[in-house]
Amino acid sequence: MSEPRSVFRSIASVIAGVLVVFILSLGTDALLHAAKIYPPWFQPMSNRLFLLATAYRIVYGILGGYVTARLAPNRPMRHAIALGIVGLVLSILGAVATLNAGPELGPKWYPLALVVTAFPCSWLGGKIRVTQVGA
Repeated sequence: MSEPRSVFRSIASVIAGVLVVFILSLGTDALLHAAKIYPPWFQPMSNRLFLLATAYRIVYGILGGYVTARLAPNRPMRHAIALGIVGLVLSILGAVATLNAGPELGPKWYPLALVVTAFPCSWLGGKIRVTQVGA
């Protein structure tokens, strides 16, 4: 009977990590737009602002990996890696959808940066959790 529960908890831990990254990223975007640090939605932004967005998405990606590893019923690194794969796939899909879109969706380097950082961030978050538990 514990096997289905463990599978559910495994899936839930990865979904939780995705939600952490998604909600924090979009929430920060919304706050920065509301504070007029970012221009109105769907208006072009400077490279500096996209660099800022990349920086906090890296932090949130690490946090997502940590949360996933923390909630995993077992093998926390395996769960963080699963989150990294999900993030990589979602980032690739986003890059394909936006790479040749207008300037309001950002410079070409931005979606590629999200692709490159998705997996390592999740892995690092999992590693931080594993190191914390081992200490």
